[in-house]
Amino acid sequence: MGNAPDIGDALLASSQVRKITFTGSTAVGKKLMAGSAETVKKVSLELGGNAPCIVFDDADIDVAVKGTLAAKFRNSGQTCVCANRILVQEGIYEKFASAFSKAVQDLQVGNGLSEGVAQGPLINEAAVQKVESFVQDAISKGAKILLGGKRHSLGMTFYEPTVISDVESDMLLSRNEVFGPVAPLLRFKTEEEAVRLANDTNAGLAAYFFTNNVQRTWRVSEALEYGLVGVNEGLISTEVAPFGGFKQSGLGREGSKYGMDEYLEIKYVCLGDMNRK
Repeated sequence: MGNAPDIGDALLASSQVRKITFTGSTAVGKKLMAGSAETVKKVSLELGGNAPCIVFDDADIDVAVKGTLAAKFRNSGQTCVCANRILVQEGIYEKFASAFSKAVQDLQVGNGLSEGVAQGPLINEAAVQKVESFVQDAISKGAKILLGGKRHSLGMTFYEPTVISDVESDMLLSRNEVFGPVAPLLRFKTEEEAVRLANDTNAGLAAYFFTNNVQRTWRVSEALEYGLVGVNEGLISTEVAPFGGFKQSGLGREGSKYGMDEYLEIKYVCLGDMNRK
């Protein structure tokens, strides 16, 4: 505990430290990765995400709403695997937007220790200001607020659970991790377009999609450039499965036997003939 840069520099410079593992922002992860080069340390990085959540028009609407709600609003949107972009096929777009907005409206905001409360505050004032800037950017470029879109009446760092429609891929909400309770809805036509939009990011941690088509399940799962994929499920993290991302979402894995491998070195020993006299 203390001054993070000083502590980080000491750990990076020490030859006694053989391994660095970090969970946090991509920017800091890059600094740690660069700093580890001098002593050639092993590095595990679990960094930022930009998780797509794809709802195909053959999805079960109730399952899709429940799963997307869980993926987006867990911890008030403040996790690296929270759905950041909700891509909805045009045939189900209006129906999903209506049902999802209703479900979000029912989320109770308040003290997280109180019974029935599903949404707490954001971590600090800077986080709220970031959310506000992302929402304002979207509105200025033609997006529409379906629900929320402002600070909560509770004050402090509470923000209303928000749903925004007509979001485009050039908006901040699509390009960067909002890390707050804002659900942007983007429209797509074909499976190929959905995969292209989902992969159009430097991040590659978690992705979600909803469909009842078995063939599509395997096609899309393989096409998505993400380390974790949830199919018809919004809560996918578990300590017994490998957790980690592609591209700039990090290196290595946590959890499962693969997480243990990150802390081991492989040694090869060749024994010659020891029976000679």
